Amino acid sequence: MNTFGHRFRFTTFGESHGKALGCIVDGVPAGIAIDEEYIQAQMDRRKPGQNKYATARKEGDKVEILSGVFEGKTTGTSIAMIIFNENQKSSDYSNVKDLFRPGHADFTYFNKYGVRDYRGGGRSSARETAARVAAGAIAKLMLKELNIEVDSGICEIDGIKANEFDYEYSKSSEIFALDKNVEEAQKEAIMKAKNSHNSVGGVALVKASNMPVGLGEPIYFKLDSQIANAMMSINAVKGVEIGDGVESSRNKGYDNNDQIRATGFKTNHSGGMLGGISNGEDVEVKVYFKATPSIFIKQETVDIHNNEVDCELKGRHDPCVAVRGGVVAEAMLALVIADMVLLNMSSKIENVKKVYN
Repeated sequence: MNTFGHRFRFTTFGESHGKALGCIVDGVPAGIAIDEEYIQAQMDRRKPGQNKYATARKEGDKVEILSGVFEGKTTGTSIAMIIFNENQKSSDYSNVKDLFRPGHADFTYFNKYGVRDYRGGGRSSARETAARVAAGAIAKLMLKELNIEVDSGICEIDGIKANEFDYEYSKSSEIFALDKNVEEAQKEAIMKAKNSHNSVGGVALVKASNMPVGLGEPIYFKLDSQIANAMMSINAVKGVEIGDGVESSRNKGYDNNDQIRATGFKTNHSGGMLGGISNGEDVEVKVYFKATPSIFIKQETVDIHNNEVDCELKGRHDPCVAVRGGVVAEAMLALVIADMVLLNMSSKIENVKKVYN
């Protein structure tokens, strides 16, 4: 499937080395002010080639809005956006044309479809996530109308964990670090891996604040289940935690419960939701990215004829995919919340009457 969401939904298209990538966003209410500079700024956060901690591939990631916006506002119809690829080097992949790169989706895509797009992985490439960030920017503009904010940052690189979580600081960090006290150590870990032709993994922390109570649908479309679905759809993500996550299994019930006073919850171990429905606290999600599979060390693999061969990659790759991946996770959280906002509007008859009476 190439479509995500129920009421506020988007479909992406395009490949890593194709002519262009893009998305179509459906279900966007009319009348939302569209700030194209803001959308481009979101794209610029994710785009490659900005510093030594990312791939050297240079892409402007300029977004062109094709439909759904008139005189600066949404019309209520489908918003189509396109991003043209500018810096493909398909020749970098000629030596692995018939090989399955370890850690990549080459093997599974070929066995599923019988087609081998060796140019950077084709549709399975993380290049596709540029379109998600564009769609997510539209979602964030809608959420701003409701004063809901979505932020992200990097809380761990190569096992080096943040102890402070400063989302404002992360905006000026080259690696979106949340903790300035460990940022240099995290940067050194990335460069050490890069210089040894290897890679490292990392963890992004994503937060939605000023959340209303009531977002999320019982039983099979819970807020947390859709967040997990969204995050696990991102390339290289191998784990997702809501709130305290796995620590919840190690704590006693009294310690894990978020007790309630007239002024609200005393703690937020639940990560902002109970029973799959938002409780008004901040939604907090940790997203775990594996080490980038594209490394420049000889590895064993097989080719499309099942012959055992060695794989030696060329090209330009992120030494730590989590850095730019956190921006994608932020976009996906915004898209899930936007969808849940629209779904929740019909939960009570009085809400419907407000429109039709």
